Amino acid sequence: MDPIRPLPRPADGEASGPSRTAPDPPRRRAVVKAVTAATLTLCVPTGVGTASRAAAAVATGPAGTQGPSRAIVTGTDAEKLVLEVTAANKVVVRLPRVEVGQGITTAVAMMIAEELDARLADVVVPLADARPELPGQYTGGSSSVRSLYDPARYLAATARARLVNAAARRWHLPARTLRTRDTTVVAPDGRTATFGSLTEAAARIRTPRRATPKPARLHRIIGHPATRIDAQDLVTGRAKYTGDLSVAGAKPTLVARPPTLLGSPVSVDDSAARAMPGVLAVVRTSHGVAVVAETFHHAFQARDALRITWAPGPLGALSDKHIRARLRDAVPSLGAPPRGSVQVTGEFEFAFVSHAPMEVLTAVADVRAGRAEIWFSSQTPVFAQEEIASAVGLPAAAVRVHVVRGGGSFGRRLTCEAAVEAARISKAARLPVKLMWSRSDDIRHGRMRPASHHRIRASLAGGKVVAFAHRVAEVGESSEGARATTRSLSAIAAGPAGAAATAAGDEGLYAFGALSVRSGGVGLPIPVGAWRAVSSGTMRTAEEIVVDEIARRLGEDPVAFRCATLTSRAAVRVLGKVAAAGHWGRPLPAGVAQGVAVHEEYGSCVACLAEIDASDPRHPRVRRVVMAADVGTVVNPRGLQAQLMGTAIDGISTVLSAGLHIDRGAVREESFTDFRYARQRHSPTHFEAHVMPSHRSPGGAGELGVPAAAGAVANAYARATGTRPRRFPVDF
Repeated sequence: MDPIRPLPRPADGEASGPSRTAPDPPRRRAVVKAVTAATLTLCVPTGVGTASRAAAAVATGPAGTQGPSRAIVTGTDAEKLVLEVTAANKVVVRLPRVEVGQGITTAVAMMIAEELDARLADVVVPLADARPELPGQYTGGSSSVRSLYDPARYLAATARARLVNAAARRWHLPARTLRTRDTTVVAPDGRTATFGSLTEAAARIRTPRRATPKPARLHRIIGHPATRIDAQDLVTGRAKYTGDLSVAGAKPTLVARPPTLLGSPVSVDDSAARAMPGVLAVVRTSHGVAVVAETFHHAFQARDALRITWAPGPLGALSDKHIRARLRDAVPSLGAPPRGSVQVTGEFEFAFVSHAPMEVLTAVADVRAGRAEIWFSSQTPVFAQEEIASAVGLPAAAVRVHVVRGGGSFGRRLTCEAAVEAARISKAARLPVKLMWSRSDDIRHGRMRPASHHRIRASLAGGKVVAFAHRVAEVGESSEGARATTRSLSAIAAGPAGAAATAAGDEGLYAFGALSVRSGGVGLPIPVGAWRAVSSGTMRTAEEIVVDEIARRLGEDPVAFRCATLTSRAAVRVLGKVAAAGHWGRPLPAGVAQGVAVHEEYGSCVACLAEIDASDPRHPRVRRVVMAADVGTVVNPRGLQAQLMGTAIDGISTVLSAGLHIDRGAVREESFTDFRYARQRHSPTHFEAHVMPSHRSPGGAGELGVPAAAGAVANAYARATGTRPRRFPVDF
């Protein structure tokens, strides 16, 4: 594997020029050629210094080909996507998002291929570096397809028009007589020209400035199931993650961390560690001690040889029972119910939950006098660039952030603790470093979904709900002992659209009369963060449990009651679909039951039916899940079905088994052995995901299914066991 080569490290005080390292995907490690004034391009996007501008203009094919920019068109919208075609006839669009397994690179490739009439295999979608000029360079809030759908299609439609015009000029034919197919332009007499052979001519064409995308009735790729463009690389191991990068000189690095959250070293005896073979540096950090070594084996051995006295973190003696009590007290008052009404009430507790992506946090950092270069998987690369710059005392323009594919995220890669830590260690050690957080590091010291307490009251009169009130308090991160990377965390988690928590009370999913939601909070020096389906994952779960209990109080079937009170026709349709496909209401053995739940958010709606076998209450097993979603126009139905399957596992896990305990300022769990996320043996033996046809603009899908899945599992468990679950996970 050819190494990525950073610049030679200058001596202290020596000026550093711009980086020569290209932000190419790990399989494409060719040296970037400078973009010259003679390069035929309509527009080159600005980036971080000259190096980023050059890198953004380079079109590199899967086989490692390289060359100057062959940009045909640059978008004029907020995304400013650039479409290039290489001499090898590969269409390249650098994506200002991160691929963390959600399939966004495939979805964008499908949009481009559709409008260009290109083969999907000819579309390459590498990840772009941090681009400060893009306010929307953010991956989260189920926003990627929604925000990229129009820009990507208009970009490709305009590129197609210019390629056709270029061919028309070459052949002296009217453009209207030409067709496009399979990444080529075809003349009436059968002559063909590849897009790659037309690129230089197409780049000179200034009109049409903006073409119109195809109507949906002509789509041959969008809306049809497609295998991921990276599927073969994923299953063969060719897909590269940060830990796979070979950056020249970057040394394996681990950090010894305190036994409590945000603890700090008081004294360090590193003499034994420094004397061990392969150890290059020992660096003290604010919340640990780092070891830089020749291999990770050497680093693990040296880390374990450190003798450290720790000061406890600011949580002190706090444990779960104290946190739960404070949350309960922080829930705002429900106030007086309507006169003459009957109340259905519930109080619910949700534990802290780790993100636990399969790829542990890893970052490569090369910090030297005057500049820094960082490789890692980031949902917010511009925010990360600013945080890293602040941490190492550089202007943001001197920090180059390369965005690398991530092995899962679920919100974990919104923040950049590992990258900031790696940058600080590199600066102190005067070496490029490859920092890896272990699984224990992230579960015990990383970010987690906040614990929360909910109080809900539904007021009934005249056989219907006349008022619905939801009060909630959740843990927020206080400034005491907080890390530098929390400066803009709340703004980041909300996303560019400022997405807020969704609940029945503030969205009006049900016709429940007077609706109200109020929230409180408890500030603690604990690293919390946005977790898939931020807030709605707990809010809707609690509400859907209460909806079932309202139906029971009124003597109505839970599905029929929902259909009669849902305010959205689309929600009624998805609920009807899962009820029919899941055979709702059929006789089931003792200890086996079904539950349903509905959710609406991100311009989309979803319903879930879960069937659980709780004949052994200590080991309940969800054996069947049926989901249906209306997300507007679907780019890749197969990708949507995969997303829904993932959210089903999230719902099963967080309702039945997966949570974090806080014991005297420390997280008790440290691996998948005790943080019990659902494994294959806990997964449903039967899963269905139904994609509802729709002509609306695309809605969000990545986080959509979590609240419905969790609510359906909780309701199925309640019916199977004859209990009223109030604390999650139920075995906590």
